[in-house]
Amino acid sequence: MSAADVAVKSFRKLEPEDLRILYVIEANMSRFRYIPEKTLPKLAKLTEQQTQYRLTRLNKFKLIYRWTGPYKGYALNTAGYDCLAINTLVKAGILEAFGKPLGVGKEADVYDALTPDNKRIAVKFHRLGRTSFRQTRRVRGYVAERRHISWLYQSRLGAEKEFEALKLLYPHRVAVPKPIYQNRHTVAMSMIEGAELAEYKEMPNPQKTLHEVLSNIRRALKNVGIIHADLSEYNVLIKPNWHPLIIDWPQYVSREHPNAEQLLERDIKNLVRFFQRKYRVQTKLKDALDYVQTG
Repeated sequence: MSAADVAVKSFRKLEPEDLRILYVIEANMSRFRYIPEKTLPKLAKLTEQQTQYRLTRLNKFKLIYRWTGPYKGYALNTAGYDCLAINTLVKAGILEAFGKPLGVGKEADVYDALTPDNKRIAVKFHRLGRTSFRQTRRVRGYVAERRHISWLYQSRLGAEKEFEALKLLYPHRVAVPKPIYQNRHTVAMSMIEGAELAEYKEMPNPQKTLHEVLSNIRRALKNVGIIHADLSEYNVLIKPNWHPLIIDWPQYVSREHPNAEQLLERDIKNLVRFFQRKYRVQTKLKDALDYVQTG
């Protein structure tokens, strides 16, 4: 069972006092790696007995870590952080219910969900702490700029950056999900349907599909001035109508970035090589780059 599954199952059972404890732990994790148990009653404005009861419940629901060392302390785990984000989405009128998982990967879990007016959306939980911490810091520029950063904040920054990218791209008709809402490490967006490009053994017109993906990259560069910077066959989805949808934008850079040209070339090279290898589409890298960069 994934952390999001645990969170969704537990969220229905949470009471206001449970959420208050989770909020207090979250608010003080910048000061303590583990929030001292003895400080929690005062911070939560509950009695010691009430606090202990809530901590026991949250531990049973697997929403917190309990640590015993020189003192007893608590920290949020992934599912606990999920519950806080879910609560905010519910209060904002964005989320009514969860459906099945749409994708569980190394750096994100994506779920089918319903809004209060019964519209299907996708909710993405960023999971940057799931991968190697050092590797993530090396790759993610917005993380590498900070010396000390928790996995919670790491994931939140990824969600903020992706939401920012979608807000920039969607109005310019770039083939990305429509951004709806962002809180903590979650992004709510329009429903994502289709499968990764990598999963298709064959398609009706791969040359046309490649051109459509390149035209979207071109539009993102020309009209918005940004580059995906992590593009491959694993974050281009092919929808049921055979049109592409480009996802996973937390690593995007502007065209003014010192490595913009190299990152753009890497994106294009990944796609061109994939279409050559998988579908025998003979497109020269230089021609694809020229097309994306001109106009």
